Amino acid sequence: MKGISLFFCFSLFLIVSCIREAESASQAKNDDIYIVYMGADASSNGGTRHDQAQLISSLIKRNKNTVVHSYENGFSGFAARLSEAEAQSIAQRPGVVSVFPDPVLQLHTTRSWDFLKYQTVDEINSSPSSGSDSSPNGADTIIGILDTGIWPESESFNDKGMSPIPTRWKGTCMDGHDFGASKCNKKIVGARFYEEFDGRGTKMAGSARDENGHGTHVASTAAGSAVAGASYYGLAAGTAKGGSPGSRIAVYRVCTSNGCRGSAIMKAFDDAIADGVDVLSLSLGSSPGLEELSKNPIAIGAFHAVEKGIVVVCSAGNSGPDPKTVVNTAPWILTVAATTIDRDFETDIILGGNKLIKGGGINFGNMTKSPVYPLIKGNSAKLNKRITEEEARGCVPDSLDKNKVKGKIVVCENLQNDGFSPSDRLLEVKSRGGVGFILIDDDLRTVAPKFESFPAAVISRKDGTEILSYIKSTRKSKSLKNPTLDNGKPNRHANPTKKPRNPVASILPTVSTTKYKPAPVVPYFSSRGPAANTPNLLKPDITAPGVTILAAWPGNKQPMFNILSGTSMSCPHVSGIAATVKAQNPTWGPSAIKSAIMTTAIQTNNLKAPITTNFGSKATPYDIGSGEASTSRPLKPGLVYATDVADYVHFLCSVGYDISKIKLISSTVPNDFSCPKNSSSELVSNMNYPSIAISGLKKYKTKKVTRTVTNVGEEASVYTAIVEAPTGLRVQVIPSKLEFTNNSKKLSYEVSFRASSTTKEDMFGSITWTNGNYKVRSPFVVSNSD
Repeated sequence: MKGISLFFCFSLFLIVSCIREAESASQAKNDDIYIVYMGADASSNGGTRHDQAQLISSLIKRNKNTVVHSYENGFSGFAARLSEAEAQSIAQRPGVVSVFPDPVLQLHTTRSWDFLKYQTVDEINSSPSSGSDSSPNGADTIIGILDTGIWPESESFNDKGMSPIPTRWKGTCMDGHDFGASKCNKKIVGARFYEEFDGRGTKMAGSARDENGHGTHVASTAAGSAVAGASYYGLAAGTAKGGSPGSRIAVYRVCTSNGCRGSAIMKAFDDAIADGVDVLSLSLGSSPGLEELSKNPIAIGAFHAVEKGIVVVCSAGNSGPDPKTVVNTAPWILTVAATTIDRDFETDIILGGNKLIKGGGINFGNMTKSPVYPLIKGNSAKLNKRITEEEARGCVPDSLDKNKVKGKIVVCENLQNDGFSPSDRLLEVKSRGGVGFILIDDDLRTVAPKFESFPAAVISRKDGTEILSYIKSTRKSKSLKNPTLDNGKPNRHANPTKKPRNPVASILPTVSTTKYKPAPVVPYFSSRGPAANTPNLLKPDITAPGVTILAAWPGNKQPMFNILSGTSMSCPHVSGIAATVKAQNPTWGPSAIKSAIMTTAIQTNNLKAPITTNFGSKATPYDIGSGEASTSRPLKPGLVYATDVADYVHFLCSVGYDISKIKLISSTVPNDFSCPKNSSSELVSNMNYPSIAISGLKKYKTKKVTRTVTNVGEEASVYTAIVEAPTGLRVQVIPSKLEFTNNSKKLSYEVSFRASSTTKEDMFGSITWTNGNYKVRSPFVVSNSD
């Protein structure tokens, strides 16, 4: 007993000494917030509990406001104000997995300009539905939303007809500024927020209320109640409801106007695990290339949530179309890319002679239907010789001559990489007296930028070429500068059907159209694979509607609904599907639900052709993962791939964790477990994942992987493998038939890949198991690079 006391005192002495040694450094520099991650929850490891308590106690003795958050429900650790020297010292302590600066993550909406927002889909409608009346609609599942909060007064969060809150729910509704506990109901069952501090470390008033709009939009997309007559100022009118309208919502406000702090995100994960959520939805993430696993708060929190049986769904990011931009790539996360839906916001442009150009964007202008407004190219209104042709063509700030622009519609081009946003260009036209704005931009034509009451449209490069040719073909009139205007106003006596001597046009108010083809299409912004740090893991996993999505918005005035785009919007669609699958299959774990969603995805558009990108090329798994999520098929997938903690532990081995750290991270690792001597990316390829990624396959070489499927359909079933492989790649499945019986629920198979030619391009294909009723498809990618 005496020896134990001496050891305790000596340990405490070392901890206090380490902190005191570093205090001199913190005197000279303001302390920053660091996250100290200590692995699995303390209840599973008495040593961890002791180490955490001693560290926190020592820090509080120095300054009672030092510790910002303590993590103790789903995992262990804390966030505290530390000097760099203190952080380095604590990182060497027993029981500490990692110490890293508190990162600030960002929401995954497209914010290329302040009023770039987007459209709606009442439900994901990319596949035949089994009928909403017979589906469980996510009844009583609880979706946790980590975001900017919620606007509880929105009709999307009414709880009419909902049953009492499940007794398993252990969460709370926190009182805060302008958000009392009474704001929660049977729909919003919980609301938490995490304190903000000013530059002096003083706590600021907090609240779960959403002042941004993002969290409200996301929550209603995932689980909003049905609201009839929803629209954005009359556009996209219809009934708006979430993907899982029967689910409950638990709100965790982790984002502020300054971004989303990693320390708050980890605290929200910790709370959500204890509260009892079924699904966690995160429409936020880091920048591409900054996802070091040991310093990634989302990956860390998600690991422990999944270990506790919670499905974690995250957005893939908005850094496309460049490769290796996908984020939230840990294998235990369901990573969601974005696609368009079959609704378009059409803004018609009428040229002289009544030639019609179908543009996009949203405007509520009041131009006459007759093309009577002078039309001019940006470079025809160049301010002076110091302005380049490219600057004037792009309508960049301070490039146009107001005397040449006044009273005209100006055609501008997005020439890329000039650093200016569409709003910058529009403002240049408007400030110079222009009456209309046409932007040539293939990317933005896919989405629907808002122009409010100013007449404006976005057009494709193809349509832009036609308009520019029209301008060039019209004759200039020296005798009459503008034959269709009379003292600056439209001339009622002008004949719009007769080709004018000067180019003219009109931009009509926007209308919404449905059954737009092709759809879905991968938009420019959706982040692409492969995963930068793990080439043997195929990401993203899935895609879902994320362009021009209409959903609830804060405020008591119009608009009560708003239109946004981004993988932020696609993520909650999949979260809603996951909640619905969980409701119908309550015993399924997170990996089974993920597998059901991935293996039943759709790869074709509404033209019955392969899904394409907005550039017109066929989408690959780097763009859409397994494909477009279906609302009904995951409910009965036939077979599932169960990825267990052992798979994830081998993944940790492959990315460089040693066994001592891994045992701190996961409480379920067997005592006799050790990482393979040659832990490499090959281990990742052999995870029991619903997709397959192979790297380093050289000509005439063979690589093999093994997969195990669990039968969740008819007990006696025979599944046959169908392989789709590109030329130059031989793919063999052994056995090619799987016979399930009452006693054999799980069966394994091996896939061998052999390259018969050399190619610099990655090769894509798929393996589909079918019994006639179900199709269980796994995409694969094979690369010859390491």
